[in-house]
Amino acid sequence: MASTQQTWHHNDSWKGNGGGPDFPGNAEFYWTVLLAVLMGILIVTTVLGNALVMLAFIVDSSLRTQNNYFLLNLAISDFLVGALCIPLYVPYVITGRWSFGRSVCKLWLVLDYLLCTSSVFNIVLISYDRFISVTRAVSYRAQQTNSKHAVLKMSMVWLLAFLLYGPAIITWEYIAGKSIIPDGECFAEFFYNWYFLITASTIEFFTPFISVTFFNVSIYLNIRKRTRTRLDLLQEPYSQTTTDNAKPATEKAKTSSLKCWKVTNKAFKKVRSDGEAYKSTEAEILERVKGVKRASLNGNTLTVLSKTRSTRRSFTESVSTPSLEKRMRMVSQGIAQRFRLSRDKKVAKSLAVIVCVFGICWAPYTLLMIIRAACRGHCVPEYWYEASFWLLWVNSAVNPVLYPLCHYSFKRAFKKILCPQKLKIKPHSKFHLCWK
Repeated sequence: MASTQQTWHHNDSWKGNGGGPDFPGNAEFYWTVLLAVLMGILIVTTVLGNALVMLAFIVDSSLRTQNNYFLLNLAISDFLVGALCIPLYVPYVITGRWSFGRSVCKLWLVLDYLLCTSSVFNIVLISYDRFISVTRAVSYRAQQTNSKHAVLKMSMVWLLAFLLYGPAIITWEYIAGKSIIPDGECFAEFFYNWYFLITASTIEFFTPFISVTFFNVSIYLNIRKRTRTRLDLLQEPYSQTTTDNAKPATEKAKTSSLKCWKVTNKAFKKVRSDGEAYKSTEAEILERVKGVKRASLNGNTLTVLSKTRSTRRSFTESVSTPSLEKRMRMVSQGIAQRFRLSRDKKVAKSLAVIVCVFGICWAPYTLLMIIRAACRGHCVPEYWYEASFWLLWVNSAVNPVLYPLCHYSFKRAFKKILCPQKLKIKPHSKFHLCWK
């Protein structure tokens, strides 16, 4: 998180002391303007994206389910990052001096660590909730009506996030007997304490990252297993029905063809004396033989009645097929299975993106923070460290896209908010849920 940095201003790290490039006057001014614009974009994106998620809960009451409240909890922490933490840091990073006093500095540090850590723990909670919903679907549905469990889990997220860094930020200088923070700067007292940072990083990043990876990989494997099972169940009755009916249909079709040809030969012998009758009977019989062949190829139930002037003989051959009700049930199951397979593929892709983005945003900062503490800031250039913890705040801006926006119900609520005249919220449909 950004509050752990010592300082990153133009008088220090960007003028050679921190290993960065030495900007001339005009270039420094343009660089300052560029930083301010980028920070402004990040603030607006983070605030608006997460505010939209929170507003969706007000607009659409169908979103107020247990699993969606975890998304709301994540949106609240990310919203506060954009509304409180980043704005206070902008003048500090541009001017290179903390101008709000020691008390505000501590408050800002507590909020920054608390909100960033709670965002991580909320991601773990969401992944765990989805893992339970997939692997233990029956017990998960039974707990949906119990909102106390959801409130307890969300409260634990905030409590654990505060306990990880909050007490250390507040009491470290009193326990150590002195403060190592110079005037005009704002960073945590444990900034160079390698043992504390490695312990905190294990709880804050390594354990959550392993947990999120485990939960999402387990969900993917479960989806893959269910996909194979569904395909087997879908193909088994169809192949069995086809095998059972193919032989009788073929044999009966051949029998009907032979009988029809015998009737044809007899008819030809008896009507040769009469030319007109011969032509009429020949055309009629040939037409009926073609009908028998077509019906035999299609495997449908048919009745062929062969009539001539000299002989009136009828025969009926029926080729058995699956009942209409059974075929309709198979078609209905096939459509449902294809829908589930398509949904599961989307979920699997989303899970892979979630794990990758979480790792990309948090791994660089965590590793550089540990290395920096071990060598007391002399082996990591300031600008690399600065860029790494800005990724943490980028994660807060990206979370509304990774989580709620992949959910159909949230998309519908967003359309209701952004385009109220073009869309009316329809009743909640289970076939449009992304994560269930």
